[in-house]
Amino acid sequence: MKGMDDRLKAFKRLLDIMDELREKCPWDSKQTPETLRTLTIEETYELADAIIENDYEGMRKELGDLLLHIVFYAKIGSEKGAFDITDVINGICEKLVFRHPHIFSDTKVKDALEVEQNWEKLKLKEKGNRNVLGGVPTSLPAMVKAYRMQDKARAVGFDWEEKAQVFDKIEEELDELKTAVQTRKQGEIENEFGDLLFSVINAARLYDIMPDNALERTNKKFRYRFEYLEEYANKHNKDMKKMRLEEMDAVWNRAKQINKSDD
Repeated sequence: MKGMDDRLKAFKRLLDIMDELREKCPWDSKQTPETLRTLTIEETYELADAIIENDYEGMRKELGDLLLHIVFYAKIGSEKGAFDITDVINGICEKLVFRHPHIFSDTKVKDALEVEQNWEKLKLKEKGNRNVLGGVPTSLPAMVKAYRMQDKARAVGFDWEEKAQVFDKIEEELDELKTAVQTRKQGEIENEFGDLLFSVINAARLYDIMPDNALERTNKKFRYRFEYLEEYANKHNKDMKKMRLEEMDAVWNRAKQINKSDD
């Protein structure tokens, strides 16, 4: 592990480079928080991809890109007289100390759940309101938002007494969806689909599964197997639209056997 001097030197180098780019580079000098926003989102998703792939080299690179964006926003903030990188760092340091009284004060906790519960209480106190779900960004993807809302509700005691109870809820929502489908009312069907998905996400949370990660891994499996099927069709001069389902299933199962590590 590198020493403190090396870390400080590396961070200073990045700040110096940012200063020079902002002054001399035609592209960097014209950027604003609004123009950087979508790029920052893209970099965040690229980091998420590297995490799913368990690619530590990729994580290192994408974290560097995100760190650049943090420094970039702080540089613009300093030009506007709003804040600078020192304010950003001190702000997060103060927040961490305040929200970890079991480390930096004399508060006692028995487990990680109690740490989370204290965290939520301190957030409400810090923000001066009583809205538990207020910290969940409205712009989050729907699946991530559902998970975060459920997790925050759990932190204040709103949760199943036994986690296996969630499967009864899933079955209930599935029955309601089937009933809605029979009505052929699109709005009602959509509502019941939403309720079912929300319950499935709740089950994932209760069993320590990140639903977005789980779904992305399944997406990867589907992509691999479907592309294997496409390659098979091309290799044998077959039109997939004219292939029998039984033949496609056989090729699909062959792809599963080849890449068992995905299961």
